[in-house]
Amino acid sequence: MENATQLPPQDLKIRVDSAIKHSPHLSGHQVFCQEESGVVVLHGRVSSFFQKQMAQEALRKLSGVEKVINELEVDWMSSVAGSR
Repeated sequence: MENATQLPPQDLKIRVDSAIKHSPHLSGHQVFCQEESGVVVLHGRVSSFFQKQMAQEALRKLSGVEKVINELEVDWMSSVAGSR
């Protein structure tokens, strides 16, 4: 029997995308995700390990997210070039 409080899969995907889009740590970065059965996989590039961790933490709090697989790449050269 399916849990009555379980959200439709498309609703979770929408909420995950919204959390990424509205995260102050990810503005200006290309971050996207895949979601299936509560498992969210993050893809894209950020400029620091802090941003990578904050992306993961923003999603971990969402109801319906069972696991976050963080495949974000840290492009630290972009942050060095941007600070010059």
